[in-house]
Amino acid sequence: MGYVTAVPHPRSEAPGPARAGRLSLAVALLSGALGAAVALLATRQQWSEGTATVAGGAFPLTAKGSDVTGVPAALAIVGLAALVAVFAVRRAGRFAVAALLALSGAGIVVAALLGASDSSALDEQAAQASGDTSASVDTLSHTAWPYVAVVGGVLILLAGLLALRYGRLWPAMSGRYERGGTPQPRRKAPVVDPDRPEDLWKALDRGEDPTGA
Repeated sequence: MGYVTAVPHPRSEAPGPARAGRLSLAVALLSGALGAAVALLATRQQWSEGTATVAGGAFPLTAKGSDVTGVPAALAIVGLAALVAVFAVRRAGRFAVAALLALSGAGIVVAALLGASDSSALDEQAAQASGDTSASVDTLSHTAWPYVAVVGGVLILLAGLLALRYGRLWPAMSGRYERGGTPQPRRKAPVVDPDRPEDLWKALDRGEDPTGA
């Protein structure tokens, strides 16, 4: 009795690399854009608060993320630009831009964690309020917004790691190629009728020789 070998239908086989490329691209775009938005939003919120002694009384002080450190906001913009630029380059250039994207996310994480316990911004405000350059904030507390910026940095870092791992499978922007990867046909120069003066002038304007010599 013979055995019949089942041959899988071609459509039943999942295109692994192509599917991984599409999925990683979608996740990277979403996480990168969301991470940049979250990091920028977090830097505009209040990170710390405290009091300073001014004329024998307690003077309230607050500091936003941008007052504490400007690194997260700057790196969020860099990461967003790198996320867009990764589609404009190929091979080594794409790897370099993807590395920049990942480093931007890591830098945001580090800067936000350091800013979560930083008191220099409030100390500077205390010195200005009291008129004493050696004055410092008396009580200090921090909000959760620095850690929100950390989340934004992690999302950008994830986008960079995905670009490093799967970026070679992603499409690239090109004016010469269509989606199918075939070169677009070049436009042919219009035929110049030597009996029509307007055609001769148009050819000259295009830098062509209307005589065909």
